[in-house]
Amino acid sequence: MAKKRKRTDAPAEAAGAEKPDDSAPARPERTLFGFKDLVPDAEPASAGAEAAVAPFRNREKVLITCSRRITYRYRHLMQDVLSLLPHAKKDSKVESKQSKGNALNELLELRSCSSCLFFECRKQKDLYLWMVKSPGGPSVKFLVNAVHTMEELKLTGNHLKGSRPLLTFSTNFDEQPHWKLVKEMITQISVPHNEIDKVDKGGLDKMTLIEVGPRFCLNPIKIFGGSFGGPTWYENPYYISPNQIRALEKRQKAGKYAKKVKAKVRRKMHEMENTLEPDEFAELWKGE
Repeated sequence: MAKKRKRTDAPAEAAGAEKPDDSAPARPERTLFGFKDLVPDAEPASAGAEAAVAPFRNREKVLITCSRRITYRYRHLMQDVLSLLPHAKKDSKVESKQSKGNALNELLELRSCSSCLFFECRKQKDLYLWMVKSPGGPSVKFLVNAVHTMEELKLTGNHLKGSRPLLTFSTNFDEQPHWKLVKEMITQISVPHNEIDKVDKGGLDKMTLIEVGPRFCLNPIKIFGGSFGGPTWYENPYYISPNQIRALEKRQKAGKYAKKVKAKVRRKMHEMENTLEPDEFAELWKGE
């Protein structure tokens, strides 16, 4: 009976060699503003070399949504605002009720957003904009007037979808505290520019600004201390609701009709007080 051959042992070097690690890298830690980037191990910097500056990464996420039964013009306006903010998230419509604040706060927490732009339409005529910082507030309620979407304006411009907006504020925003708060909220919702994107003063003369749209006017109504509610910090004393404006217009139209009725009554009274004398020649030509 033949003997079995013994297997030769593998070389010591091959036995001691380690297999390459094919496992996936560890997932970064998730925070309120998204996933936190892992910081690589610091390398010793050479003499005279400057430390590299980490690039700016926006952590501000804005949720843009609207109420149900919104008109098509206001929905197009919301789409235009959404195209201007590259870090925005869109969600389904929300019922415009008293409990909308609780539903939107939960939605903001689920979508990991720290700000919200809520377009609320009432009576399919009036549009209100809620600008909210979540979860602690504050929140500002605006009345939107003079709405012109990008499709209506049809203006030309060399721009890209999701490009950063250019914000300019007058000196009035630095005088009173409520205007300072509105300025700070609008600045936080937009994406700041990098230091590299800044243009030299000499290059500003060669640049021209072309309006692209959309165009609308925001009339502040109230500023609340919480998210979609809370204590009232400021109330616009010059604000007039659209219902009052429409009621005043109806009264003016009703006043025109009342003037016509009074004019007819005065005419009849004048005819009764000043009767005409009978004409002597009225029956002269009746016989012929």
